[in-house]
Amino acid sequence: MIITTLMIPICLYIIYLLFIITSSSPSSYSIYHSLFTSTSLITNSNSTISHHLYTLTRRPHVAGTQANADAASYVFSTFTSYSLPSRITSYHVSLTYPISRSLTLTHPQSDPPTSITFDLNQKIYSGDPYANEVLPTFHAYAKSGTAVGKVVYVNYGRVEDYDTLKQMGVNVSGTVVLVRYGEIFRGDIVRNAHLAGAVGVVVYTDKKDYGGCGSKNKGYPDDRWMPSSGVQVGTLYSGAGDPTTPGWASISSSNADCERLSDDEVEQSGDVPLIPSLPISWADGDFILRSIGGQVANADWQGCPDSSVYRVGPGPGFLNLTYTGSQVINAIQNVIAVIEGAIEPDRFVILGNHRDAWTFGAVDPNSGTAALLEVARRFGKLKRKGWRPRRTIILCNWDAEEYGLIGSTEWVEENREMLASRAVAYLNVDCGVSGPGFHASATPQLDELLKQATQQVRDPDNISQTIYESWITSSESPLIGRLGGGGSDYAPFVQHIGIPSVDILFGGGTSSRPLCICFYL
Repeated sequence: MIITTLMIPICLYIIYLLFIITSSSPSSYSIYHSLFTSTSLITNSNSTISHHLYTLTRRPHVAGTQANADAASYVFSTFTSYSLPSRITSYHVSLTYPISRSLTLTHPQSDPPTSITFDLNQKIYSGDPYANEVLPTFHAYAKSGTAVGKVVYVNYGRVEDYDTLKQMGVNVSGTVVLVRYGEIFRGDIVRNAHLAGAVGVVVYTDKKDYGGCGSKNKGYPDDRWMPSSGVQVGTLYSGAGDPTTPGWASISSSNADCERLSDDEVEQSGDVPLIPSLPISWADGDFILRSIGGQVANADWQGCPDSSVYRVGPGPGFLNLTYTGSQVINAIQNVIAVIEGAIEPDRFVILGNHRDAWTFGAVDPNSGTAALLEVARRFGKLKRKGWRPRRTIILCNWDAEEYGLIGSTEWVEENREMLASRAVAYLNVDCGVSGPGFHASATPQLDELLKQATQQVRDPDNISQTIYESWITSSESPLIGRLGGGGSDYAPFVQHIGIPSVDILFGGGTSSRPLCICFYL
């Protein structure tokens, strides 16, 4: 319920931004802004948003699957039903999927020798007819292979964590390292392990970071925290766009595929891992941690107060990790809708959200997709009343973001020259709503615009205040973050063509983080 309740203000906020950037004149901004927020346009908003969210999240829809192609068709038909000229733009890109995986912990020197094989499955709750369509947990672009070695605990897998082990006299060469999620990108976790000499990586989700310490913090479905069987999945690819077509779009004709890098060339780029890895749950990670001997880990490497004492190893147990993946060229679909500007039609303001999800995507990303469709609905109504923006508005629903910002990057690569000369701003909404509290990051050119828009929208958690008033009194500092790295689809616009950009959401702090990256959302 909280998701759809907060959808209205985030939709209004997006609209304020777009109106300010694209209005043909102050007077028209005032007239059509009033219309946009009028009862006639707001009527049925909650039910419409709920319908979009339900339809998009009924089934898992990973990039490159039929379920996600069906979701693209739904977005396209919704855009066109609002009288917005729309099209589906397809690319053929390199994607990976799991075929098989296994993880075994053995103690060959114990008497008698012991061995446990983990089932690696997340708990399925009753009442979900499509739960069996969720892919087995895996890392996208993980190296296929087998790794066997004594287990070493390496905290978050940062360079400084390996330095700490070296100072303790612990050699990780030839070992399989156990690392907890957090602090750094998972692709860097595997890269650092390889550089340190490890032969395999097991990444678990620690209760301290994602499960909530203490008996009061319960896991799903009783509370918002990740359950003990929850597994965080994601990509290891550190680049952006199709790994086999860096710098050019993956456009294939009916007669021939486009030029691509070979598998060896992709590995030589340094953007994909060179040793196998697996993600596992807190429950499985805790079991392995309890088996590790050796020196006690530093205090800041420990878990919850009620957890067992973490030691670093190596061993005495051995981990045997096997992963086999399938790498294929599959079609992905971006859905694009256009509202042509009246005065500057060759100047573009772009609003984007991705559609693909690792599982059902209720928060990441389809809370944002539902908001995008509600914005489109209201623009469609205004358009029928005779409104046109000063500048052209382009609504974009990206594909394959989870694999490495692929859909948005391919579109930017295909249209680089046009966008670099004509795009005015890019607005990104990924996890549109994951909880209370407004968060925004932007390039500096849009700071004042962000503040101006927040002063026009009521805070859904305290309607006596605007979002701006709640925002400036919150604990968030700085008020406006900066867009760095490749966190979402703003990256190709900022890093490839230098377009002023903003990323907005409700939620996003540690209170809303635990579930959005596992099976349950």
